[in-house]
Amino acid sequence: MITLDDVKNNEEIEALIIGAQKQLDGLGYTEHSHRHIAIVSERAMHILKTLGYADRKIELAGIAGYLHDIGNCVNRVDHAHSGAILAYNILKEMGMPVEERTEIMMAIGNHDEETGTAVSEISAALILADKSDVHRDRVVNQNISTFDIHDRVNYAVTDAKLEISKEDRKVSLQLTIDNKLCPVLKYFEIFMSRTMMSKYAAKYLGIWFELIINGTKLL
Repeated sequence: MITLDDVKNNEEIEALIIGAQKQLDGLGYTEHSHRHIAIVSERAMHILKTLGYADRKIELAGIAGYLHDIGNCVNRVDHAHSGAILAYNILKEMGMPVEERTEIMMAIGNHDEETGTAVSEISAALILADKSDVHRDRVVNQNISTFDIHDRVNYAVTDAKLEISKEDRKVSLQLTIDNKLCPVLKYFEIFMSRTMMSKYAAKYLGIWFELIINGTKLL
């Protein structure tokens, strides 16, 4: 049985993670490396664990979260699709059963808001985990005067929490945004598609998605 630890210790996967961030650094994108994938992996597992899914499905969600951005090593464009194929082939070489690696491929291939949607419990958990990671720690550029809109919005988020309640059947993304750096409206200008994707992913899991910014429920 291939575990999350096996994936983390795989040299080929590590090289792809490093290469992906190198390419994104060159393009001026936010951080998609070890910090981000660790958060996404943990949150995806936490979501399914809280909702009472089987241990193996929880671990597969963690693996999908850890691998979901390796396609950036190929190109940022269509990174979800190229990453899904890369992950499938690597997991095949590692000896993962076809049913499991297919589930992971489906989740990774559908995590980008431009081309994907929730198609399984694992993909829904991955989407919620990925789209909730908005924070200033993701901003690579340290020169505020040269921030683009994505840098500015991410940098303005000083705290981000994803909380899920099985009893209330809801998942809440709670953000603290520094209005001096970026108006809340700017968040919606660039993240509306991600917000709606998260809402549908939550619906797929039979729960409600809430967005709370600076203490005010907006969705």
